Amino acid sequence: MSFQRLVRISLPAPLDAILSKDWAAGLRTRISTDHAMQDIGPLGLSTSETVYMTVVDRDLNTVSFINSIFDSFGSGILCPDTGVLFQNRGNSFTLDPSHPNALAPGKRPMHTIMPGMATEGGRVRLSFGVMGGDYQPFGHARIVSNLVDYGMDLQAAIDMPRLLATGAEVEVERSLPPAILHALADKGHRLRVSQDPLGGCQAILIDHDRGLLSGGSDARKDGHAAGY
Repeated sequence: MSFQRLVRISLPAPLDAILSKDWAAGLRTRISTDHAMQDIGPLGLSTSETVYMTVVDRDLNTVSFINSIFDSFGSGILCPDTGVLFQNRGNSFTLDPSHPNALAPGKRPMHTIMPGMATEGGRVRLSFGVMGGDYQPFGHARIVSNLVDYGMDLQAAIDMPRLLATGAEVEVERSLPPAILHALADKGHRLRVSQDPLGGCQAILIDHDRGLLSGGSDARKDGHAAGY
């Protein structure tokens, strides 16, 4: 069964339109480097606690793994044999029958559980994951952009100060330089300093030509990079 078929089962949405070049071009025309977008409504975002890990062995077998119990203590139900706490991602369904995320048999709720891998030439180049609730999709794109577009090393790409548009406001980390904050405000962005770090990341970059693995770990979360 194809990926697109799986998506269609879990989310009855116009997938072909959403993935089309025309849709992307239309969204791109709304972006201005001079002025903030003023017509973004409330996004209804939420946060949750997530754990991510990645491992690459000497044969370059790669695992990208993410786990989250979602909200509070998940479902509050433990597996009696293992002690594993079951998640409560079903809480993300809506009971509105007209909504694409409506509760129904055979469906999965919308979520941001997204362990990542980036390939190059048919081989895994980067195994990575960004935690942090609704920051995750933006964070994944930002890590890749930092590496590919700006040529940062892995740890610098992870450490770079972050921001996140949450509708009418832009959440910013305290580490963003004042000059950047003033420039954003001058463009009309309403800024709000985040009380907590935005997300977290763990990653391994594979250099196939030199046979090197580079690990990076985000100080925003518990974790570390280790070789063995």
